[in-house]
Amino acid sequence: MKTYSRTEYSILNIIAGVGGYIANTVLGFICRMVFVKYLAADYLGVNGLFTNILSMLSLAELGIGGAITYALYKPLAEKDEEKIASLVKLYGTAYKVIGITIVIIGLCLMPFLKVIIKDQPDIAESIYLLYGINLFNTVITYFFSYRSSLLIAAQQNYIVVGINYLITILQSVIQMITLMYTHNYMAYILIQTIGTLIYNVSVSKAAKNKFPCITRKNVKVLPDDEKRILFENIRDLTFYKISGLLVNSTDNILITFFQGLTTTGIASNYTLLVNTLNSLLGQVFNGLTASIGNHNAIESEEKKYEMFNFMNFMNFWIFGWGTLGIVFCSSDIVSLCFGDKYVLPLEIPVILAANFYSVGMMNAVWTYKHTLGLFHYGRFLQIITGILNIVLSAILGKKFGLFGILAATLIARGLTNLCYDPYAVFKHGFGKSPLLYLKKYCHFILVLFIAAISCYYSMRVINSTRLVSCILKILICSLNINIIFLVAFFRWPEFNMLKRIIANMLTIVRNKMK
Repeated sequence: MKTYSRTEYSILNIIAGVGGYIANTVLGFICRMVFVKYLAADYLGVNGLFTNILSMLSLAELGIGGAITYALYKPLAEKDEEKIASLVKLYGTAYKVIGITIVIIGLCLMPFLKVIIKDQPDIAESIYLLYGINLFNTVITYFFSYRSSLLIAAQQNYIVVGINYLITILQSVIQMITLMYTHNYMAYILIQTIGTLIYNVSVSKAAKNKFPCITRKNVKVLPDDEKRILFENIRDLTFYKISGLLVNSTDNILITFFQGLTTTGIASNYTLLVNTLNSLLGQVFNGLTASIGNHNAIESEEKKYEMFNFMNFMNFWIFGWGTLGIVFCSSDIVSLCFGDKYVLPLEIPVILAANFYSVGMMNAVWTYKHTLGLFHYGRFLQIITGILNIVLSAILGKKFGLFGILAATLIARGLTNLCYDPYAVFKHGFGKSPLLYLKKYCHFILVLFIAAISCYYSMRVINSTRLVSCILKILICSLNINIIFLVAFFRWPEFNMLKRIIANMLTIVRNKMK
């Protein structure tokens, strides 16, 4: 099997992730516009609601994926095929049990759908049937694609995302054509089911072709001491999983409960934009995670810290840019694509942007917390985050509606893991003062605030048609932000490191093209 350097794997993963995601996102957004045009708004609400419920059901995964991926870094680096096969076998068995568990829990939740959806939605199909199909789409993944974690840990995420985006793009085209000619949501979701099946089978085959050792019949069982360490990591990651679901997968449920399904559908256009941007930018960090894990396994403490600072710097640059884009441009995009009736007051884009920034700025912290194996630290705090989010959402949602629910998420994170996780990484991962992180974070906030003021005054002069205005705002916002960031950071060592990395990547690309 051909191998590459860390840098080459990173390039392949980033290109596949970003390139495929851009193509898929553009097509997905067009598909969304077709969805809005040919189906009632309540279908958007149903989609968002079921996505949240089924995301919560994936709690049954209990952090196994993250623990197994971490456990695979060392045997992959050492080419220990016996250990790789043992871990994958354990992973597969666990995921099949999880799949069955999710089916049982999901079916038990069916009678409670009417409690969450108090008013009968304007849809032709039974909500129970639609929920059942969505449940199937979630469960089937656990029976086929658990081997994808092996490819990801082996720094070959480009294979997984390449298959994913190819199938999703074809699926979106067929779904749009079907909606335009039939206006049938059932046909739309069944096409999605077929796409899910094809993707899972394809990834499973790719993993077996790359690592034939996992198809062996006589695979050794892991020693008890290794199982114990693995299960301890799974236990610790379980708390993160619970927290993430309670924080990230309850907003649509609470919005539906307090504001109704229609508000969930309207708000979902904004959350679609934010989640799309977050996922796009996340492709960069997803492409680097396995390489960072490999880097942490062999480099010195000082080199680890240097790389962290660089990743944190890049975090700010791209997520700071995206944050101001959400504040100043999201409503124009929603108006252009879906119509003025879907535009929400300014405070909604602002609070969405604040949530986007707060999570985005934690990418480097969370990447290092997981690749350094610091699962143990702060695991109970994550539960508090989730509970706080639900309690505050109920209180603020009742008083301030949609804005209150979104603000509750920001407050819950701010009071807990946004403070503690950087502390854990610096204290227990680097052995350095967390004040170093805080100092840079405050510096970043100041620069972002200056860029926001510049964008605000620059855009006040724009007065044109909807399309031209939208394009001008995006361009002016981007230009302002990047000029200010460049002036603020061009002397930083992280910026010099960025220049060196780009030069190195260009050299590798040129050599490959010869």
